[in-house]
Amino acid sequence: MSGHSKWSTIKRQKGVKDAARGAIFTKLGNAIAIAARSGTDPETNFALRLAIDKAKAANMPQANIQRAIDRQKDKDAAQLQEITYEGYGPAGVAIIVECTTDNVNRTYSDVRVAFTRHGGSLAEKGSVAFQFDRRGMISVEQKGDNVLEAAINAGAEDVIEEDHGSIIYTEAKSLGRIRSTLIDSGLNVLDVELAYVPKNTVSIENSEVAAKILRLMEALEDVDDVTNTFVNFDISETILAQVT
Repeated sequence: MSGHSKWSTIKRQKGVKDAARGAIFTKLGNAIAIAARSGTDPETNFALRLAIDKAKAANMPQANIQRAIDRQKDKDAAQLQEITYEGYGPAGVAIIVECTTDNVNRTYSDVRVAFTRHGGSLAEKGSVAFQFDRRGMISVEQKGDNVLEAAINAGAEDVIEEDHGSIIYTEAKSLGRIRSTLIDSGLNVLDVELAYVPKNTVSIENSEVAAKILRLMEALEDVDDVTNTFVNFDISETILAQVT
């Protein structure tokens, strides 16, 4: 499980650069518009609530958030599609790429170019996804026995401690309830997402290989239509410090 949480941590650390670029607002707006199709009230639509929370965490203005919600009524917004691509990167790491797009041909081309330019390749649908489980993933600032006790009481499946906090894993269907319970227990929730969590991880012990993988992952994240990426690598803090 540590593979995806490691990449999530790296993405959070580079989020300042993304926000400064402004591209993150487009991704977040698309995610809000898609989620709003199931209802425009975040109190009854957890997917929308989650998308709005992520937008607020990125300092997206409230006016932009509301416009994204309203887009679900527009003809253009109705053309948005959610597409998932699968592929492999250097050292055979497995990668899942989630996209929201109004032009499938453009998105496919952009994702394929990102893979091929950085030592990876797209794969057939289903040839990678079986290596992952769909899970809820909650990042919290704290760690220790209090986190473990709160997670167990909330009904979480697992807790992994990391250098800067803890990752709590849940059943996908229980993510919203457990998130609320953890907040009520006093934990500082940093991030919440439905994630593809690897069943097994590929350990990367070479800094050059690690750098190639991270360049590929960053290139995929830089594609405007990409909303999320998941990977099954595990890079030690020592190796990570050499390449980031």
